Amino acid sequence: MATNCVPAAAAADVCANCGREGGDGTKLKSCMACLLVKYCCVDCQKAHRKQHKRACKKRVAELKDEQLYSRGHERPEGDFCPICTLAIPLPVVRHSGIMVCCMKSICDGCSAAAGRRGMSRHCPYCRTPMTCNKADQLAMVQARAAKRDPAAIHFLGLTYFHGEMGIQKDIRKAVEITEEAAELGSVEALSHIGYWYTEGVGVEVDEAKGMEFSRKAAMQGNAGSRHFLGMYEFEKCNYDLALRHWMISAKLGHELSVEAIKNLFVKGLATKKQYTEALRGYQDAVEEMKSHDRDEASALMKS
Repeated sequence: MATNCVPAAAAADVCANCGREGGDGTKLKSCMACLLVKYCCVDCQKAHRKQHKRACKKRVAELKDEQLYSRGHERPEGDFCPICTLAIPLPVVRHSGIMVCCMKSICDGCSAAAGRRGMSRHCPYCRTPMTCNKADQLAMVQARAAKRDPAAIHFLGLTYFHGEMGIQKDIRKAVEITEEAAELGSVEALSHIGYWYTEGVGVEVDEAKGMEFSRKAAMQGNAGSRHFLGMYEFEKCNYDLALRHWMISAKLGHELSVEAIKNLFVKGLATKKQYTEALRGYQDAVEEMKSHDRDEASALMKS
């Protein structure tokens, strides 16, 4: 006897295959993939697999989508300046400097403020004396990488990718090191490796692998990867999915996402309400990233 695949909540104590009820020594276990149904034993699960396969696969896909769009609405920790604690404007690399001594990204505003206080020769965060010697800088990064610092390992991977700081360019090693950083928790590493594999930048194209990395980065708040996912769906004419991604990244402060939504609106693929919501979300994010020190640093750079 086999029953239909129904949500476990609706058949909480009934085996989906034989109909046996739970209790009195019978413990039912849920299908770990979809959590839709329960079974009294492995044999029942195997017997019901063919009938359940389609519903299970569909639910697994739905769960992945729910996670993809419900997570990543906040910027990751590495996107915040550790001194002023404000989110750094996007792209982070253009509005901050990474300190090789401690691998902290210090926003331009705090760096400029430290300079005004006579601390331009020391790291504003850990106070380590700065050096212009590339070999010494590389040694600092390698020392932290040896201690399994994800940010340092990611930095080292990019150094191999671009062939900088006296290191010979080695794409294969760069990818290997960056994947290690991603495994250790670097969100930026996830973002880079996702883009490299999807677009075939220095590596053979592996779209499935690249998109998986990009999804993981986006779900941890990486605005660049979230925007990239939107572009991926847009190119496949999945405009509704592209819009969902861009709505998230726009509210994280990603300017290109706002422009992308505006483009959808002009083409009749997004509503005025959606564009207005994205624009206001973007403006709110930008406003939250402002500070007097950052304004002064920006004015100084433009002068």
